[in-house]
Amino acid sequence: MSVSPPTVDAVRYAAIEDRLAALLRTRHDTLVIGGEAILALEALARGVGGPDTHALNVVTGPYGAMMGHWLGASGGEVRTIEAADGHAIGASELSAALAERPTDVVCVVHGEAATGVVNPLAELAAVTRAAGAVLLVDAVASVGAEPLELDALGLDAVVIGPQKAMGGPAGVCGLRADDRTWELIDRNPAAPRDSILSLADLRDRWLRGGRRTLPFVPHHLEMLALDQALGRLESEGLNAVVARHRRARDATRAGLAGLGLKLWVADDIEAAAVATLVRPPAGIRPDAVLARMRLPAVVEAAPGALAGAALRVMHNGPAASQHAALEAVVAIGDALAQLGVTVDLTPALAAAQAAWAARAATS
Repeated sequence: MSVSPPTVDAVRYAAIEDRLAALLRTRHDTLVIGGEAILALEALARGVGGPDTHALNVVTGPYGAMMGHWLGASGGEVRTIEAADGHAIGASELSAALAERPTDVVCVVHGEAATGVVNPLAELAAVTRAAGAVLLVDAVASVGAEPLELDALGLDAVVIGPQKAMGGPAGVCGLRADDRTWELIDRNPAAPRDSILSLADLRDRWLRGGRRTLPFVPHHLEMLALDQALGRLESEGLNAVVARHRRARDATRAGLAGLGLKLWVADDIEAAAVATLVRPPAGIRPDAVLARMRLPAVVEAAPGALAGAALRVMHNGPAASQHAALEAVVAIGDALAQLGVTVDLTPALAAAQAAWAARAATS
């Protein structure tokens, strides 16, 4: 019996998946999924979160909290380790929680764009492996901004979002999954089937079908944008992209601290390379600062519940640059001056430039 040749679209999509896998240096199944990354995150959580699943969810921001909700949607146990504001969860905290009772799944957000916190993924992965649990990682904000050795760290399932540090589109996302992840999904009686959230259907109809015919409506423009973003990343080099994000983070933090402002994440080692949150001076609301900004800086109110407490500087993708970091410091400093706060931009900008240069020298 003859087998039909793969469609032109299937060949193109498979090549982009292979290109993403190569960039991430992984040999495990790598899927590109149509839709914003929240789709893959929910599909993954509901896929592994069955009624008999015992999950431990690391929460350092709103994205982690969402994963816990989906993991427990089918009635399985979900325990939570929640970090204090502006802090990560360390290996000792995770180890203590895992020692309490057997756990099937650990879920962690690597870098939190909402809070500017980065969790120590290598340490958390080692602890999870030692406990025999499957590790789910939300790397939407961290891929391209933080070191992310998927295979070397033994990560089981990782959701990728190209719209932040990768400088790509928001209309597609990626999932990398190993055999242990698929085994959890296969034994979960509540895992979605015949649904846009069904990862098992996508695996069976696409991967196991030899990637010959697309099992979904094509999303050509988003895939083209992703392919172009991957080309830019390959040209610059993923390690160089990560280094650039770290320089932008360091410059932004140094400049804002030089203005006399309090950083939401006080410890440098816990600060994410994708975004920095900062508190305005006492008595001044973030929206008042934003209303007086005159530069097109990448500054906005912090998302969600933090909107009334902090400003957020997004130094990711094309904005992971020295110029953008300096512009953000000037924009915030100028707005504060208009509000009657005494600021001195000269030392703040000097601190930002010195931090950029220092990180560049060690990269």
